[in-house]
Formats: sequence, structure tokens, C-alpha cells
Amino acid sequence: MKKISTIIVFCVGVVLTFQISVAAQSQYKLLATKKTSTMQKELQQASDAGYRFEGVSGGGTSFGGSEVLVIMSKIADINSTGRFQYRLLATSKTSTMQKEMQEVGNSGFEYKGQVVFPTFIGGDEVVVILEKDTKAELKKTEYKLFATKKTSTMEKEMNEGGEAGYIFVGVTVGKTLIGGSEVVVIMRKGLRL
Repeated sequence: MKKISTIIVFCVGVVLTFQISVAAQSQYKLLATKKTSTMQKELQQASDAGYRFEGVSGGGTSFGGSEVLVIMSKIADINSTGRFQYRLLATSKTSTMQKEMQEVGNSGFEYKGQVVFPTFIGGDEVVVILEKDTKAELKKTEYKLFATKKTSTMEKEMNEGGEAGYIFVGVTVGKTLIGGSEVVVIMRKGLRL
């Protein structure tokens, strides 16, 4: 029994040492821009340099004002230079986002994150970032986007989506130019597991 405990402690120690070693060798890149069109270009440039998407946020920063922020990482000894392609979709009309997401989903892009971002003309844009692993087998992903002002309606729509095989991937709340304050939920099916 003592021998098994020693082996378990040793294995846990090796795993933790490996995780700390990998984490210590990570590099990060923070992308920040006021224009969503610029972010698409910067995402791909960072990917071409070996970075991969980690997270997105949007809002006011102390010096930059309202910006879209993206965190990307690069892990030493893992060559991912140019492996990932990115698409940033942005619209103030949630009805067009469903169509745009499906178009890139048909090309093998998978949802990575979403944010609501204030625009200069008033209202907010829903911004969705999708990623494609060029070394993975192409698998189409189907997307459903639900947008409503009523949370009770959203729960019903999500449950209908769940019954049809869709899984939840993201939610934002924002004031869009056309729809007013909306809850925007994205669901998908066809995900590589």
C-alpha cells in the first residue's frame, strides 16, 4: 500500500512539474484595436508568427477608449506557425451574423469567442472570432444564433436547440443598432471532440 502511495505521489509530481515547465515557457501577445477590421488582420499576423487565440474582451480601457482586446499565446517547442486561420465577424444586425457564421462553419472554422463592442455610429456590434486548424480533418460545424430581448424566450429557444443536437458555446448582452438591448446566444453542432 505504501508503494502505491509513493508511485501516485511521484506521478502527480511529474505531471505538476511538466505543467509548470510548459506554463513557464509560454509567451503572450495582447492585441488591442478600436476597429474590428484591423483586429482580423492582427489575429492572422499573430497566428503566422506562431500564436494561438486564447480569449477576447471588449470595452473601455483607460488610455485606448473603447477597444476589442484579444489574448494570444505561443508555447515554446510547439510549432504552430501559420497552423491556425482566424475569421472575425462583426455586425450590428444579429440576423446577418447567423448567415456569416454558417458560411465560415462550412469551411471548417470553429467558434472561439464573442464580445459586444461599441461602435462609433451608435449601438453595439456583436463580434465573433472563429478558428480553423489547417492540420485537422475538415469537419463542418452548424451554428445557431439566438437573439432576443426576453430571457424567458431565450431559454425556450436554447432548449429547442439542445433537443436538435446543438450545444451552447457563448452568450453576450448588448444594445445593437437594430434590435435594442438583446441577449445573443450562439450554439453549434458538428464539433470535433
